[in-house]
Amino acid sequence: MNLPSTHRHIARRAGLLAALGLASLLTACGSGVKTFPLQEKFGSTATYSRLFDATADQTCEASRRALLSQGYIINTARADLVEGQKSFQPEAESHLQMVIRVVCAPESADGKISLGFVTALQDSYQLKKSNNSASLGVGAIGSVSLPFTSSNESMVKVGSVTISSDAFYDSFFDLVSRYLATVDDLPPGAR
Repeated sequence: MNLPSTHRHIARRAGLLAALGLASLLTACGSGVKTFPLQEKFGSTATYSRLFDATADQTCEASRRALLSQGYIINTARADLVEGQKSFQPEAESHLQMVIRVVCAPESADGKISLGFVTALQDSYQLKKSNNSASLGVGAIGSVSLPFTSSNESMVKVGSVTISSDAFYDSFFDLVSRYLATVDDLPPGAR
């Protein structure tokens, strides 16, 4: 098809505008995906770690005792790692589970100063109910259906968050420091 130059110019422009419109439409459709702001900012704050005037083994033992004193069940207890968990039920249909993990690392060449890294993770659960129904057919008297309903309940995980409160970690580290005073007096085999 032979078009005059002005018509070819208009056709090219229309094609270009159509392509730009399609690109804009695709961009607008793609923006339906929810984006979240950056969650992590690395810095030199001491929220999750503390220096202790003790060996890594003593720091982890004091951390284990601190967790036990608050009702935590100890899942792992090693010279360099302690992990404990505790459950809470703030409401009848809600459940929270807190897991605290302490990693102990030597910080000095002689090993008499250690660094304790602590992270607390809180998982949230909600009671979810689902209804199930079934029908019963009786062949001898015809097509009779009787509905039977039942309800299943289960706890479903609805959220998980790392605790970032300075006050929370400060209180934990204070408790570990108190237990370090007693752990220092124990012989190595008693830990």
